[in-house]
Amino acid sequence: MAFIKKQNTESVVQEERQQARACPDLLAGLEAVNPTARRWAARDLVNCPDVAAALVDRLKREGDLSVREVILTTLTRLGDSIAVAGLVDCLRSEDAALRNEAIEAMKQLPDEVAPIMQGLLADTDPDVRIFAVNILESLRHPDVEAWLIDVIETDPHVNVCGTALDLLSEVGTEAALEPLARFKARFADEPYIQFAAELALSRIHED
Repeated sequence: MAFIKKQNTESVVQEERQQARACPDLLAGLEAVNPTARRWAARDLVNCPDVAAALVDRLKREGDLSVREVILTTLTRLGDSIAVAGLVDCLRSEDAALRNEAIEAMKQLPDEVAPIMQGLLADTDPDVRIFAVNILESLRHPDVEAWLIDVIETDPHVNVCGTALDLLSEVGTEAALEPLARFKARFADEPYIQFAAELALSRIHED
C-alpha cells in the first residue's frame, strides 16, 4: 500500500497564509492552535485597521516567545494610541518578561510615547515610574533631562529617584546642578544617593 507523505506544518501554514489574507481571517488566525499560524497572522495584521486591541489582548495571553516578538513588532509599527496604551498596560503585568518586552517596544516609539511620559512619571505605582525612567534611557527626546530633573525634585520614592539619578549622570547639563544639590539635601541620609549625586555633579563639571 502506498503512503501519502504529509505536508509539514510550516508548508500548510504558508499555503493558508496565501489563501486567507483578509483582515477578519488574520484576526481569527491570532487564536490558531498552531504558533506558526499565529505568528504569520500577527505579522500580516500590520496592514489592517483597528487591530491594535486584538494584538494587545493576544500578547497578554501568548506563551510562545516568537509569536510575542512578532506581535510587539507589529504594535510598534502600528504605533497608534491603542497600541501605546496596551504597552503601558503591560508595564503593570506580573510577567517580568512581558514588562521588559513592553519597555523595549516603547523605546522604539519616541514620538508616540513622549506625550504620555509625564503621566507615566506621575503614576501611582512606583514600579511604573521606574519603568518610565528606563524608557527614557533610549527615548532620545529633547525633554529627557527636564523630565529627570522633575523626578529628582518631586518624586518621594528613593528607588525611583535613584533610577533617574543614574540616567541624569549620563545626560545632565549645567541645568541639573542646582536640582542635584537640592536632591542631595533631600536624601541626606541615603549613602548611595550621596555617592551617585556626587558622581553626576563631577561628570557635569567635567563636561
